[in-house]
Amino acid sequence: MTFTDEEGSTLRTAVFGAMVLVSTADPGAVDEESYAGIRAMQQLPPALRQVLAAAPPELPEGSAEDVETGVLAALERSVRILNAKAPAEAGAFPAAIVALCREVATADGQVAHAEHAMIGKVEAAMAG
Repeated sequence: MTFTDEEGSTLRTAVFGAMVLVSTADPGAVDEESYAGIRAMQQLPPALRQVLAAAPPELPEGSAEDVETGVLAALERSVRILNAKAPAEAGAFPAAIVALCREVATADGQVAHAEHAMIGKVEAAMAG
C-alpha cells in the first residue's frame, strides 16, 4: 500500500501525537512512557510501521489545546485514509492506537484520571 506524503504525515501525526497527548496529560515518567509507546508500536501492521518510519513525525504547533485539536483531527483523518487505502488495516487501527495509548499510560504503573480521559478523547476521535 502506498500513501501520499500528506497521508503519511497525517498518519505519523495521529500515531505519535496520540502517544504524546496521553503522556503529557499527566506529568510523570515521560521517558518510561516514551519507551512503552515505541515498544507497543511494534504491534502495528508492518505496512503502517513502514509509513511511521519514513519520516519524523510533525505535531501541530501552538498551545496545548491547539496540539490536542490537531492530533485528534489527524486521528479522524487517519481512519478515513485507511478506510480508503487499506481497509484491512482500517478495522484494527483504532484498537491498536488505544492499546498504544494504554501502554503509555500504564508505563509508570498507574493510570491517572487525566490520562484515562485523554484515551477516551483519542478513541472518540477515531469513532468519528
